[in-house]
Amino acid sequence: MPLTLEDFDYPLPPELIAQAPLAERSASRLLVLAGAGLADRRFRDLPELLRAGDLLVMNDSRVLHARLYGRKDTGGHVEVLVERVPGGDEVLAQVRASKAPRAGTILHLESGLAARVLGREGEFYRLRLPGNAVEFLERHGRLPLPPYIAHAAEAIDEERYQTVFAREKGSVAAPTAGLHFDDPLLARLAAAGVGTARVTLHVGAGTFQPVRARNLAEHRMHREHYRLPAETAAAIRETRARGGRIVAVGTTSLRTLESAALAGDLAPGEGETGLFVTPGFRFRVVDLLITNFHLPKSTLLMLVAAFGGLDEMRAAYRHAVAAGYRFFSYGDAMLVHRKEASP
Repeated sequence: MPLTLEDFDYPLPPELIAQAPLAERSASRLLVLAGAGLADRRFRDLPELLRAGDLLVMNDSRVLHARLYGRKDTGGHVEVLVERVPGGDEVLAQVRASKAPRAGTILHLESGLAARVLGREGEFYRLRLPGNAVEFLERHGRLPLPPYIAHAAEAIDEERYQTVFAREKGSVAAPTAGLHFDDPLLARLAAAGVGTARVTLHVGAGTFQPVRARNLAEHRMHREHYRLPAETAAAIRETRARGGRIVAVGTTSLRTLESAALAGDLAPGEGETGLFVTPGFRFRVVDLLITNFHLPKSTLLMLVAAFGGLDEMRAAYRHAVAAGYRFFSYGDAMLVHRKEASP
């Protein structure tokens, strides 16, 4: 029988949704899933769980201050969540207002400056901001915490909702698997002979959109911009040649690598990906996946179930709930062995 949305549901007590980061990034718990085996560890144990010659591939995208508030000429409140910055002074954004704004509408932002609605493109609006869009957002926008975090962004979130290796501005949500790494842990991994390489995938707000089609074959994935540097592709080939494993840090890194290898060979470059990974997908690049715990019925949960096995993932999530693991962006992590590559 074809898989349906209900195959990826699970009960989650609300108190397990992490609302704030731990004091120390690498102090989070780590559930290791290898085949049917489960082991409770700490994230700081990662150097012991990987091998010399393995390669960690990390997403270096940085979260923009992508949330803006303001009013229309009529006085109605407006909330803007920028989805992406095509370039220059224009952005594509979700706009929440009591009435959908038309082309030409002026949005008076809380900064005292104004944005103009240029038109609508599907579910997004094209807006023109006053000046370079990235610079404007960094100066006047607010950090867009996920909808399941109940508080507005505070000073601690400015630091902790970014990875320590973030540098390419463009995401509206953090690649959260990377939040567990700190500089001491990265130094220990390097000393253990574990290599690192970078990709960029700018996470869009679509990552939080629910799957509305009960039949998964009818779902259309949101598209995100990615870049695979030539040096990262070369490092992956060299790692493979010497028998090392490719460890994707997060679903975003995995989607980047597997998107770049859809034609067979791993092809460096950049483009748009709408890759929707469900059980039955053939993985060509990634051997292990570091990932957080994901929302019920989400495309991210479908991806990790495809990678580690649907039954195995169900068992892992039942264990995590029973053991009180912390869920979602500020929560704990998993180290998942690809099912067909499990020891």
